[in-house]
Amino acid sequence: MSKDKTVSNGVIHNAIAPGTQITGSITAENDFRIDGNIDGDIVCQGKVIVGRQGFVKGKIVCVNAEIVGQVDGRIQVSEILTLKATAIVQGEIKISTLIVEPNAQFNGSCEMFNKEAQAE
Repeated sequence: MSKDKTVSNGVIHNAIAPGTQITGSITAENDFRIDGNIDGDIVCQGKVIVGRQGFVKGKIVCVNAEIVGQVDGRIQVSEILTLKATAIVQGEIKISTLIVEPNAQFNGSCEMFNKEAQAE
């Protein structure tokens, strides 16, 4: 089931709980955590976290992302993409900065861009 969580600083974060399946596009202004399954695109003005039980089939566009679970599709991150040790990413990534922990799996293509050059 999807739900909103409020953290101590008062900012609301969106979350998709384990066992939840969503088909369709999602647009969010705040950080977004996915522990369920999403078949569709995600556009977020904050950070997207795909939890260990999370699976996304589609495109993710955001400022920062942390992948612990699985993504099959395209990831476009304007700042930092982190692939944790349990991450499985299949597809295309376009990023400014990439952090890959040992044992993370990435199969696909990677395009890196200079954030400062893109702003010009």
